Amino acid sequence: MDRAALILVIIGALNWLLVGLFQFDLVANVFGGQASLISRAIYTLVGLSGVWAISLLFREREKV
Repeated sequence: MDRAALILVIIGALNWLLVGLFQFDLVANVFGGQASLISRAIYTLVGLSGVWAISLLFREREKV
């Protein structure tokens, strides 16, 4: 679950990088606009992944 959340957070961060630098929203462009159901689902998953990733800050690390 942690790895999947991290992947989605990275996708969201890269999308925001594109928005910030080029005013280009890749998710909206690929999936039919910001209001499309698929885009909204992806934005929701990325947001939930960000919330999940907060928990990574407070976990004890396993010693290998």
